[in-house]
Amino acid sequence: MSDPEYPPLSTLSTGLRCRCPRCGKGPLLEGLLKIRDKCPACGLDYSFAEPADGPAFFGMSLVGVIGMALFMWFEFSVHPPVWVHMVVTMPLLVIGCIAVLPPLKGWLVAEQYVHKAAPPEWESIGKHGKGTKWR
Repeated sequence: MSDPEYPPLSTLSTGLRCRCPRCGKGPLLEGLLKIRDKCPACGLDYSFAEPADGPAFFGMSLVGVIGMALFMWFEFSVHPPVWVHMVVTMPLLVIGCIAVLPPLKGWLVAEQYVHKAAPPEWESIGKHGKGTKWR
């Protein structure tokens, strides 16, 4: 029995919906941020997926830029006391950062699948350091 052919899917579409990058049907995440072992729909092994701190970096950058623009607009137009920022602005920034993590993680995993990401393999192409006192 041959494996079915899967058409290339949009990494943005499958990633932001947190779906399998190969079939687009199975869920990618288990819970909020844990990547499943494999796709329940097509059986794709997700062992290649390692987005590391990428989602957190992009999420904080995105929410930070938009959040600071809104914070400054709110500050300069309304002039609220500091406690209003602690009660309104800070929770909104935290919720925004947490809300964008799953879609960004899905997008980065989809990009890794499309670009066939693999762990780095290092190979020496020269004899640098051999036979010298620098060891």
